[in-house]
Formats: sequence, structure tokens, C-alpha cells
Amino acid sequence: MPKTLYNILVPVDFTAKNKWAISKAIELANTFHCNVHLVHVSSGSLMPLLPLDMSMLMPSYDAADMTNARKKLENLRDIYSNHICGGGKLEISLLKGNPSQQLADYIQKFEMDLVVVGLARFNLLHRVLSTVSISRLARKTNVPVLTIRSSGLVSHFKKIVLPLTDNLPLHRIKLATMLARSFKSTVYLVSLRDEQKEQNAANGIMDTALEVIQSLSTIPVQCFLLEGKNLAKSTLEFSKRINADLIMANPLKEFHMPGWWNRITRKLLSYGSRIPVITDSRNNNETISAS
Repeated sequence: MPKTLYNILVPVDFTAKNKWAISKAIELANTFHCNVHLVHVSSGSLMPLLPLDMSMLMPSYDAADMTNARKKLENLRDIYSNHICGGGKLEISLLKGNPSQQLADYIQKFEMDLVVVGLARFNLLHRVLSTVSISRLARKTNVPVLTIRSSGLVSHFKKIVLPLTDNLPLHRIKLATMLARSFKSTVYLVSLRDEQKEQNAANGIMDTALEVIQSLSTIPVQCFLLEGKNLAKSTLEFSKRINADLIMANPLKEFHMPGWWNRITRKLLSYGSRIPVITDSRNNNETISAS
């Protein structure tokens, strides 16, 4: 079981949503005494908007853009460095290229343990237009991605909701247990009730998950079978009802919000929740199944 976090990455694009992502990353860094990496990727996306003859006359455009980004990163470092305590450091990095690929390479090279992404207050098109796809980044790097809105800046994760499907990755159990132990939290195991089956498979996976958590720690755990046909929607409704501080999900179809538009855009629970959500795609190795 992971005992701590060592490196947290925050992708920054110098917009308002970076503020709450950085604030949450620093809060976690102060709890786990780890480092925060602020990374900006310059894709040169504005260059194609310039007329060809004009772009040829402006060879320094890209260099000026990088210089400006460097100054902004240094300003963020100056603002937030003093907020980190307990031995952690604030690192800044300026990269160039495809944002998704560059971030994935950085995560692998410097062994990031968690990525924290800020979501805009109004994000109808965020998941369509964003250069960084939460689900794609989680799947590509096998590193959990925490999404934060301005409304999600709770001081600590006291109530952690862990929705269960037929197969539950041990990674997600271990991460939830580690966070709960650090924040003295309660973990809520939830799954959908299947009225058509006499012996609900959710009971089996929930019992197994409970046994695993109890073998790792003495944190308090509560189990609930939810009504409904969509796990993401039922989980979100339950989380609101208990005033949860964190939801732990997987970028699978079970965690897509219902509705035709959400199906078209593949709207994950991450985008539909004002409660912080950790998207963890590590489901291809260690798993437990209900017998």
C-alpha cells in the first residue's frame, strides 16, 4: 500500500481555474510533505491563426510567447512558494509541444503520484475543447487525476465515496485508504442494487472491498446499496446527500453521466460533480472480483 505522495503535478494555463488547483495541491503537499510541480505546455496554437506572410515576418513570436510564459510561471512560484511547509518544494517547468503528450512524458519521467486539474465554473465545452483530457491523461499515465472546482476547496477530505463496479482495482482501495488514514476520514463504499437478481453481486464485491480495507487500516467504513440505473448519477446524488468531500471514480462507461448529450460527449462524473473527483484508471493489473 502506498504510504504517501511524493510529487504532485498541476498543469497551468494561467487562467482562474489554476488557482483552486494549486491551492488544493499545496494543501495535499503540506499534509504529505511532498513536492508540487507547476507545468505549462506551450503548444504554439496561436501561430496557425496568423496569415502565412505575417508569420514569416514574425520569427520571434514563439520565443516571445515562451518568455512571457516563463515570467508567469516564475510569478506563480513567487506567490505560492511560501505556502508550502514541511519539507516540500514548488517546482516550475515550461515545456513545448503537444500538451497531452508533453504532460504524459513529464509525469512518467519525474514519477508523479497525482495530477490536480482545475475545472472552470462553467464548463459546458471544457471537456470538448480542453487540450488536456482528464480520462485520457489518467489512462495514458496510470496516475490518478484529481479535478477541483472553486466550490471544491474543502479543508480536508473527511468523507470519501468509493463507488464499486463488478471489478474493483486494488489501487483505488489503497489510495482511498491512504487518504482516509491521513485525513482521519470515513470511506463510504457504494454500489447499485440489482433488483432482478436474488443474490446481488454488489454485496459480494462490497464485502470483499471491506475486508481489504480492514486488512490495511482501522479507518471507519460504511457500506450502502444505492437505487437507480446509472452508477455515476446515483453516486453523485448520494455524495451530495451526505456532504461528501471526495469521490473516487474510474473513466469507464459506468461513470458516465446519463442523458443523450452526455453520451455524445462522454461526460464523466468528473465534469458533472461540484465535489472533487479522483479519476483513477488503474484497472488492468490487480483486481478483485465478487465470487
